Order: sequence, then structure tokens, then C-alpha cells
Amino acid sequence: MMNDLFSKLQHAIDDKDAESTVREVLRILPADRLVLASSLGVEDQVLTHLVCAVTAKPRIFTLDTGRLFPETYETMERTMRRYGFRYEVLSPDTRELEEMVRTHGPNLFYRSVELRKLCCAVRKTHPLRRVLSTADAWICGLRREQSVTRQSVEKIEWDETFGLCKINPLVDWTEQQVWEYIRENKIPYNALHDQGYPSIGCAPCTRAVKPGDSLRAGRWWWENPEHKECGLHIQDGKIIPGRRP
Repeated sequence: MMNDLFSKLQHAIDDKDAESTVREVLRILPADRLVLASSLGVEDQVLTHLVCAVTAKPRIFTLDTGRLFPETYETMERTMRRYGFRYEVLSPDTRELEEMVRTHGPNLFYRSVELRKLCCAVRKTHPLRRVLSTADAWICGLRREQSVTRQSVEKIEWDETFGLCKINPLVDWTEQQVWEYIRENKIPYNALHDQGYPSIGCAPCTRAVKPGDSLRAGRWWWENPEHKECGLHIQDGKIIPGRRP
């Protein structure tokens, strides 16, 4: 059944632009079986705009890790007011989070890649698994231009980790295209973008970047570029290229 869905989606969106891709996916899938993952970044704000233009009852979720910037929560509020929906906000499991902090301390992520990935798993990947278990496909804002770890991303992929279709409508967009669309459509965005933060995650793991730095240079800046993924889009340490289920 999932193989049929993957093939149907792949055929429907193969030569479509981002707007048409979102429309086609929502034509094929019931709105309650499709979820948009939003970190409140500019790519996800573009996708929120596109999804809300097609359905009045979008399923858009965000992961509240407990370590987000105040500006991120403000972006969440502004976006809900603009488009008239409510985010599905997912938080870490309390017992799992308490055990991690009790064992390793609150800032464990600075000590090793392994501990940083543990923190990302508890705060992001495990809550993500809960919401994806209720869907047949998820939409993400991945772009090939974003980082060295994302250059093999395809418009539609089979997500081996979570067992469903993953759609990346903006996969071939440039940063310039994203910002032009944001400004043309007056889409709300995180104020930190105007302060040198091109990619925004948890506050302790994000900092402003210098002109000319890569888009994700401010994320986990103490790690090598090939390690800079939190686990939401990787398997065995690598982004998995598109494939059939």
C-alpha cells in the first residue's frame, strides 16, 4: 500500500513547482494524514503559507524542545494569528528528559557528538516519532543548498527511519528564492534572521554567523560540518537519498 502511495505521489509531483507540489499532495492525501514539520525557519514559513492556501485545516507541528529562543515562540504566535490555525506542539517525554539531565547535566551537548545526538534524540527525534506515526507522509523544508549533508536530497523520498513518504517541495530553491517569496507574500519570520542567524534551532546550540559563512555554520558550531544533523533527517549518520518503500 505504501509502495503504491509513493509511486502515486512521485508521478504527481515529478515535474511540479513547490506550489503545485503541495496542491497535488493534498489532493492525493487526506489533510489529516499529511503533516508539515515546522521549525519556524523561513523554509517552513514558506511551506506553511503554501499549505494554508490549499486547506483550511492543516496539520502543522513543531517541536518545543524547551531550549528555544523567545523569538521563535513569538514567530509561532504571529504565524497562527496570520493563518488561523493551531500548531500541534510536541514536547519531550518528561521522565526521559529528567533522566538525561540528571545523568549528563543540562549542557551535555558541548562535551561530545554522541551526547549532543542523545539530547537531540530526547528533545526532537522521539517526539517526532509520535506525530509521524499518525501520518502517511510529511512535508519538510529541506534544500540541497543548505549544507553538505543535504546535497543528495530529492523532492520525494521514502523515509526509512520513520516508515512513510517524505516530501521536500523546496529542494531546489536557493536562499534568494526563499527570501524573495517571504517578502513578496509578507510572511511572518523569526526576527533573529535579521540579526545574522540564517538557521535557528535551540538557543544553546545556535549562534549568529559571519558574512560568507555557510547557512548552517551557526548550528553546533563546535562540530565538523558532516556531523551537523540532529537526527530528524538521517539514518546511520547520513541523509538517506530518495528510494522506494
